[in-house]
Amino acid sequence: MSVLTSKQRAELRRHAHPLKPVVTIGSEGVTGPVLESVREAFNTREILKIRALESAPASIRTVADQVASGVGDAEIVQTIGRIAVLYRPHPDGPELLG
Repeated sequence: MSVLTSKQRAELRRHAHPLKPVVTIGSEGVTGPVLESVREAFNTREILKIRALESAPASIRTVADQVASGVGDAEIVQTIGRIAVLYRPHPDGPELLG
């Protein structure tokens, strides 16, 4: 995937703003089941939020990097507080960024 431009990131942040986190990272960190949950979530959406709890073993940026590389072909749009926004274009449908 190509690197997102600042305009594309802004557009994705706009779409992600009303969304709730769909995956939560706990004290065990990024595990196989967590990555599977993220893959399943990307089957139905292009943008998703993940939350790292206080007990997570790493910072949200590290967690987001681990998830994005573990899932493959996902981009980190934003990290803020304990929330990360990830984007992966849907392979079958029209892309959000057109």
